Amino acid sequence: MPPRLRSTNLPSSSAPSISCSSSRPQCISQPARLTRDFSQTSCQQITLRRRKFYEWMNGPGRQLKEPLPNSTNYLGAYDRYGNLIRAPPNWQRPDASQQSSLANKQPAMKAEEVTRDAEAEKALPEGQEDLDKLDEAILEGAAEESNGKPSRKEPPEGSELPPETAEDLRPFPSNQFFRSQPVLSEPLREAIYQRVMRDGATVSLASVEFGVSNERVGAVVRLKQMEKEWIAQGKRLAIPYSKAVLEMLPTTPHIDTSIPANRNKRPITHEPINDLIVHPATRQQLFVPVSESRHFTRADAGRAFDNDLLPADARIPHPELVHAEREIELGLSLQERTRRAEQRMEAMQAEKRKIEEAKLAEIRAQKVVPKRRWDFVFRDVSVDAVGRDGRDHRGTGWRYGVPHQDRKKGVVKIPTKVEA
Repeated sequence: MPPRLRSTNLPSSSAPSISCSSSRPQCISQPARLTRDFSQTSCQQITLRRRKFYEWMNGPGRQLKEPLPNSTNYLGAYDRYGNLIRAPPNWQRPDASQQSSLANKQPAMKAEEVTRDAEAEKALPEGQEDLDKLDEAILEGAAEESNGKPSRKEPPEGSELPPETAEDLRPFPSNQFFRSQPVLSEPLREAIYQRVMRDGATVSLASVEFGVSNERVGAVVRLKQMEKEWIAQGKRLAIPYSKAVLEMLPTTPHIDTSIPANRNKRPITHEPINDLIVHPATRQQLFVPVSESRHFTRADAGRAFDNDLLPADARIPHPELVHAEREIELGLSLQERTRRAEQRMEAMQAEKRKIEEAKLAEIRAQKVVPKRRWDFVFRDVSVDAVGRDGRDHRGTGWRYGVPHQDRKKGVVKIPTKVEA
């Protein structure tokens, strides 16, 4: 049975039409589209939220497109009307006069256009407007910015911009507790690399001089070395991207002491360099009985948690700074403090050499027999190494066969005396 066709779909015999075969469906001519929609949907209307976003982008949000020199570009630095919060009353943005002149030069709309737009807005649902009209407004704003692009000039005299505050470092206005932390500037990174690689300074010394932690100094040196290797190999670097990011973030500048004007200036501390790392052995709670007449020190507290745990003054990254502050409190002269610091440095280097020599002697005392899958290591031992009681750790097999005292029956496991 042939399919039924409605009469409205059949071509009229009186109206002219395009000649098509009876076996083929009717050909309908459609006008060519001159423009393409921004979205895939065919709706020519936008929501109220999108309209308000474009209004903010062409209004208060336009201040964020051209950031101020040597300043961050965060939303927390501006109010809802696009005004800089920390700016004094008599301060003007460098591009404010240009924007006002461009606004005055805009031609007034004709009465017919205003009436037609008002009628079109009434025809649309509430909270929506025509997408074509919005696109024209955006294009006009872009053309105005391209014709009168603001230049980065210094503010006029008598209206200097104050430095950034904590509110200027708040990128998310809804989060009142997040503050953007500064990053190392490119001159400071290069100075750290040159101080370590060219001058031969240690990582600890560079950390104290520049106010950067040991871990960050090591990371800067490694990344800078990789960067110079890539430059030598002819690889392309993302330098424009790096500059753009550094312009938007707070940075720690480098104070070059080789310049005569900066000789008496101290470097700007980037971060705390002497923070104490929490040791896993100190995470437990202990009750240690101590005599009232005994002076319980930090060294005693370290031994209470672990026999090999050093006190806090020795576990910090820069223990020499503690000695320097104590000597300053004692009122010692600069020459005396320098002499004592040199003595401590020499003693530290001697201790390191002693430990390295002991490790080398232990390696030389071993006999290594290489095999296909593993190596056999032999070391000479003595029977007398176990000591008188046979519990010395240097003896062979001291871990096996001799149980600890707390594993035996009848052994008192609580303290029975207090050390004086």
